[in-house]
Amino acid sequence: MSRPLSELYATAFVTGTSAGLGRAFAEMLLAEGVRVWGTARDAGRLTDLASRYPALFTPVILDLAVPAAAETAFERAANTAGGAFDLVVNNAGYGVFGEFDATDFSVWQTQLDTMIGTTLRLAHAALRRMRRKNAGCLVNVSSLAVEFPLPFMSGYNVAKAALSAFSESLWIETRGTGISVIDFRPGDFRTDFNQSMQAASSSPPLPSARTQRAWQALENHLRGAPPAARAAADLKRALRLRRHGTVRSGMVFQAAIAPFFARFLPAALRRAVSARYFGL
Repeated sequence: MSRPLSELYATAFVTGTSAGLGRAFAEMLLAEGVRVWGTARDAGRLTDLASRYPALFTPVILDLAVPAAAETAFERAANTAGGAFDLVVNNAGYGVFGEFDATDFSVWQTQLDTMIGTTLRLAHAALRRMRRKNAGCLVNVSSLAVEFPLPFMSGYNVAKAALSAFSESLWIETRGTGISVIDFRPGDFRTDFNQSMQAASSSPPLPSARTQRAWQALENHLRGAPPAARAAADLKRALRLRRHGTVRSGMVFQAAIAPFFARFLPAALRRAVSARYFGL
């Protein structure tokens, strides 16, 4: 019988635990006996976890849109966890759906500042503490959108690609140390991601036929996708194996078959197949 993850990672800090993948990650870790500090912008969305796991779960109010306050919240939590977390999962983020040129650039700038700038700031704070004890695991939750960009979600694609590139940089920098870094790339999962998606405020009042088709395709893919618990199970397996590198998660076609064959397809053909996948 496998030993619980708590024997490998006694403490964990997980961003974006109010719903979706972040909630699934937190529940998986808690079920394994790991003490979890989980974040949300609204404390009320964490009360159920706090009541179900009073000895293991600590709610943390953290908003990626306020970088300095987010780092302060992390530092305060790390101090209460004994100085450094064994595991840090950078999961929080959000989508914006809209045509790039029809959307005010400030919308994209805010998304990039939030999902790249603040996330890297938290990773910086976490790694400085991990270095002191030469141990720990940093999980950056990017996306299969790194390999297969989502139409009309250019800011999200850029942010996730940057996060994957950041993880690859850290693989080299932490080589030979006791620190591991996982670039976790989920595909479609049945969550409320689309329901919480921000519409680009300056897009045309009536979306074009192309954006409508792409949105419907996204909705269809999510409806037929596996539950978030599947992603949590894949992360648990990677953590148990002490993985260091890219971990893809999702339906077999998205996470295994498509990435494998994409390596051999000409770029033009790969883009054409992707466009057809989204009805464009």
